[in-house]
Amino acid sequence: MVFLNHTSLYEWVFAGLPPARFLAKLARHGVVPVAQKTIERRFVGAFYGLVAAHVVPLSRQRDESWQSLLAKVDDPKAMVIILPEGKMMRRNGLDGEGRPMSLRGGVTDLLLAIPEGRLLFAYSGGLHHVQAPGESLPRLFRTVRMDFEVVDLAAYRDGFLAEAGRAGFRDAVVDDMEQRLLSCSPVHPGTAPIPLWPYGPSRTRRAAKARASRTGEPAAAGAPAPPDSPGSHPTPSSG
Repeated sequence: MVFLNHTSLYEWVFAGLPPARFLAKLARHGVVPVAQKTIERRFVGAFYGLVAAHVVPLSRQRDESWQSLLAKVDDPKAMVIILPEGKMMRRNGLDGEGRPMSLRGGVTDLLLAIPEGRLLFAYSGGLHHVQAPGESLPRLFRTVRMDFEVVDLAAYRDGFLAEAGRAGFRDAVVDDMEQRLLSCSPVHPGTAPIPLWPYGPSRTRRAAKARASRTGEPAAAGAPAPPDSPGSHPTPSSG
């Protein structure tokens, strides 16, 4: 599962949306990579340890922690959940260091490591109206929104490999997921819409130019277009 639009440490509230069998499988075979500093938070770290069979602490480097994660997904029954942004969006649309948001390319390693299965995109509507980073207490009795989309993992991966080649695979997948985030997340009423500019405008322009050179079509200017990746178009259902 790829969770998009990471805005709060209270995203565990979404655990009430999936059916019980989903949570049961997660408890038996779940693999959840989590930043080391998040694991060290008393309540949040404890929650992840309760819901998933394997919680893998990650550093910011491609070191032994990342190799440990890749070893865990060798299990054909493994159920992997990843938040590819790696950082929480603050109220101003930037990350905690004041830099534009972006998706980390490590998710592509997982797509290459898992041979087949279903790929679930979970589009969060954002939780700043419940608890924004830096706030100590959440606001109770607020509506949360999440949409879902399921695609065939092998078809999704192989389509990008055929289109962009191994060298361009990473940028093509990240660009697609950024466009999915911008186009498909059900932004909660009363909260600011997801800004288009924090998600790597230079990367988006570069990917659009590369796609144009492959297809012969002119690169569109302005905001990213809706997803046109291999597999079905998004038909998310509200949760």
